[in-house]
Amino acid sequence: MCDAWVYLMTSRPFGPLYVGVTNDIARRALEHREGRGSSFTTRYRLTRLVYLERHDDIVVAIRREKAMKHWPRAWKLNLIEGLNPHWEDLFLSLNA
Repeated sequence: MCDAWVYLMTSRPFGPLYVGVTNDIARRALEHREGRGSSFTTRYRLTRLVYLERHDDIVVAIRREKAMKHWPRAWKLNLIEGLNPHWEDLFLSLNA
């Protein structure tokens, strides 16, 4: 068993969204913040981590990420709003 994370990045509330998966959320979020993440997050400067979902199995997390990438935008917005209605940057609480 290991931690696996599905996450959403953005630049601002209701801005462009990126769905990702990782086994090390602190490292991966930092990469996005420093412009070393995906080309999409770098191009659109998506540095704000606004949604996190922990899984015990990376295979399950990857399956969830792939499904979420095909969701309508409204579903992703509802997911964020349910967990993080103020669109706070969750990166700031990762090492707290």
